[in-house]
Formats: sequence, C-alpha cells, structure tokens
Amino acid sequence: MPISSSMDRRTILSAGMILGAGALVGGLSGCGVSNGVAEIPLAAARGAAAPGRRMRIARPAASAAETLDPASSLSAYEYLGAIYNRLVKLDEQGTTIPDLASEWSSTPDGKTWTFKLRRGVLFHDGRALTASDVIYTLGHILDPKTGSPQAGVLAPILEPSGVTASDSHTVVFTLTSPNAEFPSLLTAYQCYIIPAGSAAAIGRTGIGTGPFKLSSYTPAGRGSVEAFAGHFAGPPALDGIDFYSVQDTSARVNALLAGQIDLISQTNLDFATARVVASSPVATVARAKDAQWYTIPMLATSKEFSDPRVRQAMKLAYNPEDIVATALQGNGSPGWDNPVPPGYADALDHTRPYDPEKAKALLKKAGVEGLQMPIYTSSYDSVFTPLAVAYAEAVKQAGIQLTVTSASSDSYYTEIWMKKPLSVSYWFTGRPVDQLLNQVFRSGSSYNESAWSNKAFDRLLVDARREMNDERRRGIYQDAQRLIIEDGADMTPMFGDRLVGLSRKVVNYSEFGFEFDYLKIGLS
Repeated sequence: MPISSSMDRRTILSAGMILGAGALVGGLSGCGVSNGVAEIPLAAARGAAAPGRRMRIARPAASAAETLDPASSLSAYEYLGAIYNRLVKLDEQGTTIPDLASEWSSTPDGKTWTFKLRRGVLFHDGRALTASDVIYTLGHILDPKTGSPQAGVLAPILEPSGVTASDSHTVVFTLTSPNAEFPSLLTAYQCYIIPAGSAAAIGRTGIGTGPFKLSSYTPAGRGSVEAFAGHFAGPPALDGIDFYSVQDTSARVNALLAGQIDLISQTNLDFATARVVASSPVATVARAKDAQWYTIPMLATSKEFSDPRVRQAMKLAYNPEDIVATALQGNGSPGWDNPVPPGYADALDHTRPYDPEKAKALLKKAGVEGLQMPIYTSSYDSVFTPLAVAYAEAVKQAGIQLTVTSASSDSYYTEIWMKKPLSVSYWFTGRPVDQLLNQVFRSGSSYNESAWSNKAFDRLLVDARREMNDERRRGIYQDAQRLIIEDGADMTPMFGDRLVGLSRKVVNYSEFGFEFDYLKIGLS
C-alpha cells in the first residue's frame, strides 16, 4: 500500500495492521525469537548500501508552527542534521571534533577562541562558506527576536560584536568572560550554520551545507531532501529521504510493520512494542544506551510547586529504581533526580533515600497534605504514559493522589509542556555538561522547563566557566548537580535506552545524542 503525502493514523490503520503486542509476539517465529520471546538487538546492521535508494522516515512533528530555522525552539529537528553543518560536533565519547571548522585554539585565559574554517565548503545554492556566514549565524542565534534556546547559553558570555573575522576563513570569538568549554557549546543543534542574510527565509528554504538539500517541505507535513553531490565529505549513500509527519506512536509503528516506512524517528519504543518489531520479518530494532533522559517537570512558578518543601516531597515519595523496572522494563538506568547521565565524567555519584513518610511530613508542613492534582501525558512518546502511571502509583504511599491525564500529542509541546504544573517529558542525552546545565536549568533559559530559578546555582555555572583547571571545574559542576537534586523543580526518574524501530533493509544506522550519521546510512 503506497503512503500518501499526509500519512495519518486513519490511513495507516486502514491497512489492517492495528498493533496488538501480545498477539503478534505469540504469532511470529524466527527473526530473533528465543523461547517464544523476541530478543531486542543491541546494534543496527552494517553493510554495503545499494545505490539509487530513497529512505522513508516517520517522525512526530514539533507543532504546526515548526520551522527549518535551526536556531528556533520549534525547529523540525529531523531535517537539521541532513541539511546543515555546525562548526563542531561530538563523537560517541563526547569529545568535540571538527565539522565545518578544521581546527581551533584559545588564549590561556579562555576568553578568545579562534576557529579555522574548511576550504571549499559550498551551500546548496552554490555560494561558498566564509567567516561572514558564521558571524551572521551567531548574530541570529543571539538576537532576542529569534527566541533561540541557545541564546540563553551563549548570551551570558558572548555578544554579537564579539564574533569577528581575521580573514575569510578565520573566525574569532572574543568572550565577555572566560569559558574553558566554549567549543562544546557550539555543538548544540541550534548552532547549525546558515548563509549570511538568510534569517527571514531560512525557515522555508533550509539552505545549508549538509549532505542533503531540501526539495520540499510542509510544516507538520511531508517533506523531502535530495543527495547533495557538492558536500565537502562526498555525497551520502542515499539518493534522498522522504519525511512523513505521523503524530501517533502506534501509527508510526504500524507503518513500519506494514513496510510503509523504513525508520521511526524520535520514537523510543516501549519494551513490548520493541519485541513485536524485533519479531517482524520486515523490521527490527536498534538500541542506544541511556539515550533518553525522562523528566517530570514541576512548574516552580505554579502555586503547587513554588514551595521547595513540596518539590522535595515529590522526589522523596518515589523510588527511581522501581520506575525503571515498571516503565522501562529494566531497559535503562535510575536518574535519582540528577540530570547528568551515569557514566559521564562530570556526573555526581549520588543516590538519595526513598522516604514516603518524610515526604508526607514535608507536605503537611507546607499545608498540602494529601496533595491532589493531574499529571499530564500524551502518546507523543510511548514511555510517557507508563512513566506517568508508574509515578502516580508510587507516590500514593506518601498520600499524593495524581490523576493521569492524557493530552493530544499534536499540541502537547505547545499547550501542556511548561504550562501545566505537572507533566512528563524527555530530552535526548548527549549534551555537554555545561550546555545541559545552562540550557535546561539556568534562570531565564527558554528551555528551562520547570521555570526554576536559583541564584546560587547560576553563580556556580559562571564559576565553572571561569575555571580552566579540569578537576576543579568538574567539582563545581557537581556542586551544581547537588543543588538541582536538593532544590530543583525537575525530577529525573530515569534514563532510558532508546529502542529505535527500523526496516531490516537499513544499514549503517548510527545515532547518539543529537548526532545522526546521514552520510553513511543506507538501504541494502
């Protein structure tokens, strides 16, 4: 059955592929099934990509207002890595490595950073990349009218006038204060480089230097990109990619099982569904360890959570290990309300007590004993509702009564997130620690999903950036993590393995953090 330009839930369900996890698991054989239970693969297939192939990717659109402007908070994320490049990117070990910049260096005090650009890089419209494009891009990100989430990270240390060129391929960043990890801040996906003067149109044109160039795009609808033969690293393995907006998770999975799409983007499959997909003769699963950072933001400006005693009670009232066992079926790690993933060099080694009786006492002191309120979820991510249900069940012992309330996935991130006092959400891991703490927790950042503000925390972030000694800087970042755990308004119950559904024909799939290898991915 061909897919239409507006693949929706009704169209896909009409193919007769309504997902029934138990029935499918029981009815399939082979394809990684052991003793009646499908095994979830640990990695994607490797091999030679066949020439002349196009990939079909289903994705949940951010909203009807989504845009191809990478600096925007409503960017169509899946397109960005295909059509743009940044100055620098991260490897799988979290090290900053070259992208459009071939090398960089700093003065000993960390205040001035010089980046050398690759020669011979072309935009999709044939213009050559120069330092003026980088200067323009940073100015666009820092412009308050853009509303870029990355502005909250960069603006405290960088003014637009601080980005200059010493020649056509050398960019100099003069910071207002030292920052030992400045290059890592440019790995953010809001920092993709756009052509000088393009801000007014970039949301529609998508002109970048990436391995694919845009051929069509409809916000929250269908779009396509074509291989860019002039890419500085050579053309990609695929001839093109067709993107389809499918908001419902079950509909995306059904489309994969029906052979209508080749890969599901931004969709962490729940364990039961992953087993179904892994058992399919046409589809399989790839896994990224601890790649999903799940949160329960408590809006600190709401009457319910303005009191830090209530926020602390909400944390003490649940055991993250139980949430991992229930919501993720063990496919992840407990977060203990620390947003820095375990295993990161800067992560604080920390667990906290599970103490529902102390939670009760704190709620009583705050005058909200027996707290009752909704916790919002949606089908935007398959783990959202299991997480909300598991948390609501866990906190009952502390006398907290939460009503799990499902909202439309189409508008979840415009009508619920950062507006309702209690909801569930997620982020990709893979952010450098300075980026993570400044972007999601610093006072006033547009991605500060709990609206938490703590002056002592903000001062620690400033101190860390000034500290050029690695060990002392790590200690400051860990002090900042303690403040989030003790006073913060964002709970981190768990980090989940990302279970990605893809066709068995997909080869060389590689994704970690915000890095997706669009050059090598192909179809056999």
